[in-house]
Amino acid sequence: MSDARRPDPTQATSAPARPAEAGAAPLVDPRMYAFVVGITYLPVLLSGMTLDVQGLEHVPPPGTPLVIAANHVSGLDPFLVARALPRGRYLQFMAKKELFLPVIGWIIRTGGSFPVDRSGNDVGAIRTALRVLKDNGTVGIFPEGTRGGQELHGGVALIAAKGRAPILPAGISKQGKRWVVRFGPPISPRGGIRAVTAELGPELARLAQAG
Repeated sequence: MSDARRPDPTQATSAPARPAEAGAAPLVDPRMYAFVVGITYLPVLLSGMTLDVQGLEHVPPPGTPLVIAANHVSGLDPFLVARALPRGRYLQFMAKKELFLPVIGWIIRTGGSFPVDRSGNDVGAIRTALRVLKDNGTVGIFPEGTRGGQELHGGVALIAAKGRAPILPAGISKQGKRWVVRFGPPISPRGGIRAVTAELGPELARLAQAG
């Protein structure tokens, strides 16, 4: 289901989305997506912090395939990036499989995200990401793998190349009483996995700097 065809979360009146059929991209239930993005923003509000979003002009319009690559600093990261995106972009993150427990796993899946096994090359997760992109969706990936990781993995460049989707770098940082999400200019997936990964690394570091 593409971003362009997904209804506005504030106007959704249909029944919750059913699980995606085998071989199909995972579906997004707009109401669950809006609920999760809203409820996960409460810790930010209760701590007296705000969210500062920069670089929205770099975000391609909905209805086009997009890979968002972000640095990883906290458990709030996927939700902060989702909240920072313009309306119409539903972010479907590759989330570590350990999160897909009863109840919380159902919530994550209903929101459109899907599991990845970080212990090795998860071919199934890559195929799922490509289905999302084929359906003009938005795949979110932490190329560092873990919080504070120093080495970028080439999976994001591989997925972007095979899915023919640009990579939107997103830098996340905590600056005083602000969480800051900074989007940079999209990076073309062409040029080879090593070259694209080498270009992405410094850009993520730049966007995550205080400023």
